[in-house]
Amino acid sequence: MKKFTLSIIIFFLTITNSFTHVNHYDKFNSLEYNLYRNNKLIGSHTYNFERKADSFKVNSVVNFKITKLGVDLYKYHAVSEETYKDGKLLNFTSKTKQNKKDRFVNINFIKEKDNFFIDGSSYKGSASKDFIVGTWWNHEIVKSKAQISAVSGRIIEQKVTFLGKEKITIDGKEFNALHFNFASSNPNLPKEKQLNTDIWYDENNFLWLKAAFDKTGYWEYRLKSSN
Repeated sequence: MKKFTLSIIIFFLTITNSFTHVNHYDKFNSLEYNLYRNNKLIGSHTYNFERKADSFKVNSVVNFKITKLGVDLYKYHAVSEETYKDGKLLNFTSKTKQNKKDRFVNINFIKEKDNFFIDGSSYKGSASKDFIVGTWWNHEIVKSKAQISAVSGRIIEQKVTFLGKEKITIDGKEFNALHFNFASSNPNLPKEKQLNTDIWYDENNFLWLKAAFDKTGYWEYRLKSSN
């Protein structure tokens, strides 16, 4: 058992050292995910990558709705934009509409202070430059002690556990995946604010393949296409 535990630790250190920068996505122009709730397709999430000489920009759009008997019970729409230079986040913006509730985030790297400043609907203030925006496509998130909510700017301290290598199948296609669990470091948070999400990345190119979590139902993001 000790040898097995040690091998897992060594493997975890090896792969996290490989998760070094967003340039792993150089060959992708777009990603599209289907979103399921209780195994029913309810929406989509798309990413588009734009490259310039000195910057890397990521635009995303999320749309889903939950209906019952033809009536829309819950509607969600979000747009965001991330800008990177030399693999480091310069700024992030998002606007989210949850039914009639508006939420937002504006994050900027302040060079003079060497940290982020967050202006969000749930938090306004400084944050470490080592924190990662909680957009799962960026596999650097496995190394971070905390993520910043892409919806509200809330800082979520996290514990990341590597659960092992797995073969998973999505729409008939098999992948060799690395399976991680992300959980809140603070167990005393209210249940609705607790993080507990499983994420799978492709072992070969670190592409985000799948996410799963329980929250008033069982939710899954599954990769639909990558171009």
